Amino acid sequence: MNREDQEAAVEAGSEQAVPFNRGDAGRAQGEDLDRQLQDAQEQVLRVQAELENYRKRSRREFDDAQRYREMDLLRDLLPVFDNVLRAVEAAERTTDVDSLRAGFRMTAQLIEKVIQSHGCQSIDAEGKPFDPAIHDCILHQPTPGVVPGTVVGVASRGYSLHDRVVRPAQVIVAKGE
Repeated sequence: MNREDQEAAVEAGSEQAVPFNRGDAGRAQGEDLDRQLQDAQEQVLRVQAELENYRKRSRREFDDAQRYREMDLLRDLLPVFDNVLRAVEAAERTTDVDSLRAGFRMTAQLIEKVIQSHGCQSIDAEGKPFDPAIHDCILHQPTPGVVPGTVVGVASRGYSLHDRVVRPAQVIVAKGE
């Protein structure tokens, strides 16, 4: 039954269900929808591939950053190391202790500048109340005139990087008598 026959049957009030054939226009619309679906599926695959490539690239960059994270610090420390080697060579050739001491003092100052430039700070401990988060007590010592629990000596400096302790200060703490 063609379209005109279907329309005539509807006008005549026929109660019979007549299948509606869309013809070429319906097929074209279906093919268009199939093409859109195929395009959408291809786009999804491309986006998935791009996402996977991004993940791989990000992981590779993260791994490289972890692997070479000390590069800046090493670049800054190598000249200091060169100065230490020069001081060792000079110590082998001279008996002037004062110049050697001055050379090592300058080298220590260079090292301190380098670690400070990387955000590392010395923990101030002398005369401060003992804090187990930043101090490591190696000795309790009776100290007259000092409040118990106060740091009265520093055996080894402590250092922090931003808000984290790299190494606690090893300290001597006053104790009550």
